Amino acid sequence: MPCTVVVGAQWGDEGKGKIVDALSADADVVARYQGGPNAGHSVIREGATVVLHLVPSGVLHPGKRCLIGNGVVVDILTLREEVERLELMGLGVAKRLGVSPAAHVIMPYHRAAEAAAERGPGAIGTTGRGIGFAYRDKAARTGLRVSDLYERESFVAAVDRNLERLRREFPEASDLERMSGAWVFDTLRPAAEWARPLVCDVSSELDRALREGRQVLLEGAQGTLLDLDHGTYPFVTSSPASAAGAPLGVGLGPRAVDRVVGVTKAYATRVGDGPFPSEMPDGEAARLREAGEEYGATTGRPRRCGWLDLPALRYAARVNGLDALVVTKLDVLDEFGEIRVLVEYEADGHPVPGFPAGAAALARCRPVWRAFPGWLAPTAGARRWGDLPGRARAYLEWIERECGVRIATVSVGAEREAEVRRG
Repeated sequence: MPCTVVVGAQWGDEGKGKIVDALSADADVVARYQGGPNAGHSVIREGATVVLHLVPSGVLHPGKRCLIGNGVVVDILTLREEVERLELMGLGVAKRLGVSPAAHVIMPYHRAAEAAAERGPGAIGTTGRGIGFAYRDKAARTGLRVSDLYERESFVAAVDRNLERLRREFPEASDLERMSGAWVFDTLRPAAEWARPLVCDVSSELDRALREGRQVLLEGAQGTLLDLDHGTYPFVTSSPASAAGAPLGVGLGPRAVDRVVGVTKAYATRVGDGPFPSEMPDGEAARLREAGEEYGATTGRPRRCGWLDLPALRYAARVNGLDALVVTKLDVLDEFGEIRVLVEYEADGHPVPGFPAGAAALARCRPVWRAFPGWLAPTAGARRWGDLPGRARAYLEWIERECGVRIATVSVGAEREAEVRRG
């Protein structure tokens, strides 16, 4: 079955939006399988940057069907705003977009509760958009799904129960006091009615597409190291960001997937709190941040910057079963005279095998470095493997050998055409 999954192989922000945009040219259907509007995929279209939060990145290709699966948590107000913005660009999104009725809805009270939680000692550096609390309600079986938006009586009763519980848990969250089930329903109703024509059986539609031999592309948000099970817990997202979550998040069986593409930067970044063993000193990080424009597409927050972490990349390759790697932002390293890679962890003077489980163990690790000479030459104009400077090719080929995954594409700029594809 012709089904490809694109997954982040780091802490997110790897440039998946551009890669999905490129792969969408050959796809018939593009579906998002997890996350919420905390994701921000930036894609260059006709010289302008388009930031997508919920709509799949394939939307920039005319005629492509775009679906939001059951594994996504949807802020219905944000979705309407995003689609209307894209419609003004002449993309004709609404007639090509579908939303699963089983996708959970982010409520106003989720944002209020998350804001209160992030002010406490357990803050993990979320975007504050209520995603974590929406997933929490989903796991607790107290969440509300897209289909519930059209059942007023049961919706209002469920919201009132949720608000009563949250007020006890977060008495300092004054915004919760003014909310009620009826108020939430009435607030969301216009957007819910707008979305009604979009609601469709995503699972059946994708299954039918695959049976008819059409190309399906499944797009995730965040990255493997933020996966709820396999990331640096508890400093993770609230959903399965690794490839195994893809079929689950759109209602397909695992055998539907026949190819997994991992996306990694030529270096590393991280947003939010949590251990980051390859993090650079402030001055070096600032230089890389400016060169790579490393600021959050959703929040504008400066990203923490570091060198490539090889044990983490090997781990991502194993957890996702990667068939191919895409390396992005190689051009950002063009002016660095020396490039370092974290090749091994040490703790208490002893080597640490593999990738430690959990944030506490990873925080105790210290990096063991390998240095590579920089190529100090522009790569932005490269379009063939042989166009890359020799030292850049040597760096990439070493990564490939060490990870055991073939590099299929190298991105050397933000524009669609700025990439090197290997035959």
